[in-house]
Amino acid sequence: MVLLSLAALSLSAQVVETEPAPAASAEVETAEASPVLKFGYLSYDEVVKMSPGYDEAQQTVASLRDAYERELERSEEVFSKQFSEYVDGQKTFPENILLKRQNELRQTMEQSLQFKREAKALLDEKEKEVMDALYVEVDRAIRAIGLERGYAFVLNTDGHACPFINVDLGEDITGLVLQRLKNKQ
Repeated sequence: MVLLSLAALSLSAQVVETEPAPAASAEVETAEASPVLKFGYLSYDEVVKMSPGYDEAQQTVASLRDAYERELERSEEVFSKQFSEYVDGQKTFPENILLKRQNELRQTMEQSLQFKREAKALLDEKEKEVMDALYVEVDRAIRAIGLERGYAFVLNTDGHACPFINVDLGEDITGLVLQRLKNKQ
């Protein structure tokens, strides 16, 4: 009796193994019936760096950075001069003048540090402002080309985000975007 039930169990297991799974064949049919999506791809960073407004944006930030650096150098020179005068007169100054000079040094140093923090914040803000304006232009050009060419999407290939692209299904639109940006100028 035990042998008979083992044989029956063995036979039913073989039948289950040989029958094709209906879900797998449905997936194959669905995949074959799916439409092929067209897409574009580009290196966003490359497009931004090659766009007509990039050099101007970088020059704007660089000139502002230079102005801040010159002012910081001037502040350091003022501090150095005050410190040198303090050291030179340290032994001859009465205590109240010595304390006054120490306070002046501390205030000059604090003002310099405060200016440095503010300058960095303002520089970062200006850089973001000019680059955001450039990004808006690049995004508009990408969107327009994507709509014109009937793409489902456009991939950014920066940062190894897309290690494989089937070039038969996608199109590198770097040149198209750059041409559109140059024509806009």
